[in-house]
Parts: sequence; structure tokens; C-alpha cells
Amino acid sequence: MNRNQVLPQIELSSDPKALKGVDLLAPQTYHGKGFLNLQDIPRVAAEAAQIEAGDGFDWEIQTFFDAALAGDPRQKMQFKLSGRLHLVCQTCMQPCLVQIGEERQFIFVADEAEADAFPMDDDGLEPLVGGAHFDLLATIEDEILLSLPLIPKHSEGVCAPVALAFPSGVEGGKDADWEERPENPFNVLKNMKKNS
Repeated sequence: MNRNQVLPQIELSSDPKALKGVDLLAPQTYHGKGFLNLQDIPRVAAEAAQIEAGDGFDWEIQTFFDAALAGDPRQKMQFKLSGRLHLVCQTCMQPCLVQIGEERQFIFVADEAEADAFPMDDDGLEPLVGGAHFDLLATIEDEILLSLPLIPKHSEGVCAPVALAFPSGVEGGKDADWEERPENPFNVLKNMKKNS
């Protein structure tokens, strides 16, 4: 590829289906943005405690060719992501709103071996294996999943731990009068049979 060549820029469709086969081998660059509902990204939807109106993610990408240290320029991708979903709070076990905002830069490589050998300290670039049918939707979904907190929680003071969420008179999941509860009904029947 000629280093001074001006490449056409293709506008990506915001339709999730159109993002499943982007040709990164063609001599062109891409720009696109859109919004993904949780229904469009089922692996993320599976993590949600509940789905509310407005849950989902805005995405924007821009690809460009950048001069490599040796050889032809390499295609890179600037990636922005922002959005929200409801996860289970690990303190009170109720849904909590989680906001996500990420910005990353990727470089496209030819194969998995090149991705594995890519130096991870190279200006924060992350390698992705490109191809003629690159699944950009799966990549966006992967980035959302990687951005989710390991232990989602409400802000401090918003919720109470599960043990404190029981009604009064209940401690650690047992009523204060636990010992005064009636006998197991099968034991009652067993005693009745003995007495007859």
C-alpha cells in the first residue's frame, strides 16, 4: 500500500447484523457509531439483573492506517463505549445500575500467533485478529463484558447487607422464636402412629 494513498472511508451501518462481517482486508477505513440494546448483545443481557428502558450501550469506532516500524502501515481502531445496565449488587442482592465508559485503541494483526507475540506495553494498543469477515459486534460485546465490575455494588450507604435486610426479629435468616416452632409434621404423624 502506498503510504501517501488516500483511502476511502466507509460509514458503518448501526444495524447490529451489519456489524458481523466487516472487511478489514479491503483498502479502506471505517467510521461508525450507534446504540445497542441489550437484546442485540445476548451475552451481556445474560448478566443483567433486570432490563429497563434506556439500558444499552453507545459505541463509536474509527479505523485508520498508521505507519508501522517496518513494512506497510498497519490498520488501527479507535474505540469508544458508554452505557448502562443493571447488575445484582453483591451487598444487598438487589439490582443496581452500573455505568460504563471506555476508550481503547486496537491494532489489527494477521493471526493469533502475531496477536500472542504482540508487545502489550506498546502505547496501550491491544491486538485483534482482522479478516475479511471481522465480527465487530462480538468485539463490542467482548469489550462490554470485560468492562463490567467483578463485584457490582450500590454506592456506599445506598443498601444494607443481606443479613440486615430481614424483617425485625430475624437474625441470620432464623426467627428469634425458632426454637418455639412446631415439630416437623412427619414427626407428629410418627408419634400419632405410636400412640394408636
